[in-house]
Amino acid sequence: MVKWMLLFCFGVMTQTNRLQPNADTRQKQLTAWCSLVLSYCRYNKLYTLNVMEIQESPVFSNKKIQRKLSMESVQVVLEELKKKGNLEWLDKNKTSFLIMWRRPEEWGKLLYQWVTKNGLTNSVFTLYELSNGDDTEKEEFHGLEEAMLLRALQALQMEHKAEIFTLNDSKGVKFF
Repeated sequence: MVKWMLLFCFGVMTQTNRLQPNADTRQKQLTAWCSLVLSYCRYNKLYTLNVMEIQESPVFSNKKIQRKLSMESVQVVLEELKKKGNLEWLDKNKTSFLIMWRRPEEWGKLLYQWVTKNGLTNSVFTLYELSNGDDTEKEEFHGLEEAMLLRALQALQMEHKAEIFTLNDSKGVKFF
């Protein structure tokens, strides 16, 4: 599906190479670009990116025909993702960002389902064990970047299902 979407957007891009001026058409185009960015990041398990990387990625750049979306248009797409709650800027200059193709609450739900399914409530884990441990290899959250994992655990902490703690400069979590 990601391949098809890339081909579709490349087709649109080769015709226009810019965002459309008509408001209705532009909104549909932005929706398509946002969906494409999220699908691409999900497929490649990308969480933290910088603007230059994403502009040069296959999402916005087609090296074969030597075309890419302008930086201004890329910024518009990224701001649309921010508006929808799928992007968080990591710096004031808006050069790097956290892409949330799955929101922290959704990651938290997956983590907690795994914990309860395996009878691991009242257990303590390091963040490394959760994201990189042998026990989680087959889970969708395996390999989750620490920044996103922490947000997921904070969501669970707000629901009183987990508590995050720090010990000797490393973070851990206890599930309830």
